[in-house]
Amino acid sequence: MLFEVWAPRAGRVGLQVDGAARPMERDPVRQGWWRTEAEAGPGSVYGFALDGGPPLPDPRSRRQPDGPEGLSAVVDHSRFPWEREWFGRPLPGAVLYELHIGTFTREGTFDAAAERLPHLAALGVSHVQLMPICPFPGTHGWGYDGVAPWAVHEPYGGPEGLARFVDAAHGHGLGVVLDVVHNHLGPSGNHLPAYGPYFTDTHHTPWGAAVNLDAPGSDEVRAYFIGSALAWLRDFRLDGLRLDAVHALHDTRARHFLAELSAAVDALAARTGRPLFLIGESDLNDPRTTTPRESGGLGLHAQWNDDFHHALHTLLTGERQGYYADFAAAGPGALAKTLTGGFFHDGGHSAFRGRAHGSPLNTLTAPAHRLLGYAQTHDQIGNRATGDRLSHRLSPGPLACAAALVLCSPFTPMLFMGEEWGAGTPWQYFTDHQDPELAEAVRQGRRREFAAHGWAEAEIPDPQDPATRLRSCLDWSEPEREPHAELLDWHRRLIALRRAEPALTDPGWPTSVTSGAAAGTADDGWFGFWRGPLHVLINPQDRPAEIPLGTGPGGITEVVAAWRPVELPGADGVLRLPPGSAAVLRHATG
Repeated sequence: MLFEVWAPRAGRVGLQVDGAARPMERDPVRQGWWRTEAEAGPGSVYGFALDGGPPLPDPRSRRQPDGPEGLSAVVDHSRFPWEREWFGRPLPGAVLYELHIGTFTREGTFDAAAERLPHLAALGVSHVQLMPICPFPGTHGWGYDGVAPWAVHEPYGGPEGLARFVDAAHGHGLGVVLDVVHNHLGPSGNHLPAYGPYFTDTHHTPWGAAVNLDAPGSDEVRAYFIGSALAWLRDFRLDGLRLDAVHALHDTRARHFLAELSAAVDALAARTGRPLFLIGESDLNDPRTTTPRESGGLGLHAQWNDDFHHALHTLLTGERQGYYADFAAAGPGALAKTLTGGFFHDGGHSAFRGRAHGSPLNTLTAPAHRLLGYAQTHDQIGNRATGDRLSHRLSPGPLACAAALVLCSPFTPMLFMGEEWGAGTPWQYFTDHQDPELAEAVRQGRRREFAAHGWAEAEIPDPQDPATRLRSCLDWSEPEREPHAELLDWHRRLIALRRAEPALTDPGWPTSVTSGAAAGTADDGWFGFWRGPLHVLINPQDRPAEIPLGTGPGGITEVVAAWRPVELPGADGVLRLPPGSAAVLRHATG
């Protein structure tokens, strides 16, 4: 078979495959590439030796059987016996479910996670979004310090385990989205700098030197990451990718890397006949991220919307520290602004940043489903000091309100694993670094970070302690008992309602938002918004709310869904919403 590698700085390159060594020759056409033919097949172990050094793993390795530091293994994706035909599921109208393979079950494998797919199918979500699965040190970790962006973490089940999981998900009608990291690689097992200019000091990121997207040699680096992205979608039949922290992809070239990537993904979708999509995580609040390329944008199909999360979070919890301060100061108006305009920070002053931030979306041209809306994510839970979920601070009533806001919002909804039943397990930051110095640096860095916010050292979980990961594993006995079972049923009903009611997946934005403050009844603390003829109302407070809805031909005709029993308004036109409750009402249209 043919072995190839890009190593433009090397004077000579050798291939070692199944213990045998042979020299490689320069490619006569592609500058900086080396190639040779050798006897090998699936499972053959190989690496490349640069200038007489020890063999290193292939930068385009499809499998790392011995982890990031080991040699690579040959994989033939065409040999996998796919059992299901799959025509894809598009992003518009979707409900995503973010999960981490290592903690979705205590076993922490693809096969164990696949056994829980019937739960997700019954819940009604459309896509599973996997956190990163590229090889990383040890057995358990979040995955954002991975290397070998073409390979699959072996303890999870390797490439065959991922293929089995995707095939099983498709059998349940579920699409699969993968979180990929292009903005940096982890420190352990990262041999890319030995091969070529994959990184540049021209730009810097929180993780050190930036990925080289615009300096000399960047053509091949861009092709490397685009090739990786297409391989996930093509070889594993994935439906989409979530791109981590795209604001850290520094690129000054005329055609931005993300525009080039989105064009390549759209072309692959056309060839395969499957809808494929890219979801960006961006801190910029820049409408160009999801603006189509033909209109001058980068062409990503959607992006996470932390502004909606922050507005919802402050309304329900009252927290106001750090980046929550701006949202807390605006009160219910912050949530109203995100529901009707997408971004809260759309060019005005951000006190947290000490400057103006963001730019407004054009809601006349940008469909709301291009933003993802959520109450919880791995970031917003795991980056807290103790990994506490909303369920650790809120009773079931306010949790039901959060579900109504997310699942009835104009955005593409996303749930974090266990959220649907108000999981009592935390989701904490955990690592398994094999380098003792790196492990201690991570441990001390975590303690220093939260000590600055008043946390005692003993309160911060040790990322390297296996118990930290075990505490973060879902308890699958919870959905069978109260109050979890009732919350699970509520999420199922809301997702079913979203599918049944065209108004809830309409690409338009709500034009009317109401709250107790706006109605002059701030003490009631209620909030509501319209989706066509449907009026979504929440009362997260511990007291009843009296909501003036008026009377006449446009009045309520039906209570479509309610967390607690709600009666139609009487002659006074006032809806009495119980404490800690949410309801979806239908109004007459004529």
